[in-house]
Amino acid sequence: MNTIIATVKAGRLDLQVPPDWPDGTEVEIHPLEERKADEDGPMTPEEIARVLAAMEKVQPFEMTPEEEAEIEAHRRRNKAYTIANMHKGMEELFP
Repeated sequence: MNTIIATVKAGRLDLQVPPDWPDGTEVEIHPLEERKADEDGPMTPEEIARVLAAMEKVQPFEMTPEEEAEIEAHRRRNKAYTIANMHKGMEELFP
């Protein structure tokens, strides 16, 4: 089964259900949790300080020269494959 979203209009639910739902299908309807009024507002100084403190704990990601070479080789192989096979995608678009 799929989830459906309904809107209340003039005291009634305005909704569309998937066509494969047969008559008599039982559903459960309840209101979605309302968002707090301040959720979409700017961060408080305390929230900013908490985020910055968490960011300071993140260790930098460093690769060895071997890992960097392996990633570069993979990127080059992927680029060569893409260029070599580009026409296959075009043939599907423009038969």
